[in-house]
Amino acid sequence: MLGVLTGFGIIGLVIGVGYGVARLRVLPDNALPVLNRLAFFVSTPALLFTVVSRSHPSEVFSPALLASVIAVVVTGALYVVVSVVFFRRGVGVTVVGTGASSYVNANNIGLPVATYVLGQPSLVVPIILLQLVVMAPIILTVLDITSRGDVSLRSVLTQPVRNPIIIASLSGLVVSLFGWTVPDILLQPLTLIGGSAVPLVLLAFGMSLVGRRPLQPGPDRVAVIVASAFKSLVMPLVAYLAGALLLGLSGPDLFAVVALASLPTAQNIYNYAARYQTGVVLARDTVLVTTIAAVPVLLLASILLAH
Repeated sequence: MLGVLTGFGIIGLVIGVGYGVARLRVLPDNALPVLNRLAFFVSTPALLFTVVSRSHPSEVFSPALLASVIAVVVTGALYVVVSVVFFRRGVGVTVVGTGASSYVNANNIGLPVATYVLGQPSLVVPIILLQLVVMAPIILTVLDITSRGDVSLRSVLTQPVRNPIIIASLSGLVVSLFGWTVPDILLQPLTLIGGSAVPLVLLAFGMSLVGRRPLQPGPDRVAVIVASAFKSLVMPLVAYLAGALLLGLSGPDLFAVVALASLPTAQNIYNYAARYQTGVVLARDTVLVTTIAAVPVLLLASILLAH
């Protein structure tokens, strides 16, 4: 329990530093997108390659992946039903809400949680692969079809193989599967660069929280509340039931599954919504609300399951 609290404390303090940096305008106005791009294109791919390449394939293709799939499918399906029956906001907004209720922040928050709370960064890799290879193309395809965006179906479907994070993860997986050894002259620089990933994403995330107020009056408020509740409460519960009852997980393994399902909504959903100008407020507010809610949810999960 002390280790879990220490992990959350480390994450919270670094996020707080990022928030303070933005509030005090220590960096130029364009610092946030620069940090995000550096983390996305350089640091995070380096970290994931080194982690996956040195892990056993069983750590990637594990029961945790199946539990994550079940949690995503069940939670997303429940939100679709609620949205169609009660909200009736159209296909585009519904798919944004579905993503907001089931697409976790596996990079900005997932990597730090896996590193400092769960003690195993590779635990987040299956979720990253699931989201980038399966979920993102589906969400983008639906948004593309239901809007006047100029992104082709081909570009959407090939997005995973053009994404540096998925390329690095798959490359590391190939190295792991074939039992290859990466020469130190290549591995050590990647390890050094990858070490900057977690601090960068936490600082950038803290900076992004400045000046954002969720749940303003409007037609999206109820949808935000529902999507946030599904993401913060329903998805971890489904992950627990799937892990404990269907897959027989217990102890640290079950805690890891629930903890990863408790992660907040990914900022990717906001990016997709902004690109197509569909459900932008719904996505933005759900990201912020679930980020705030993730801390008590993860603490509760650690109290009940981490032993």
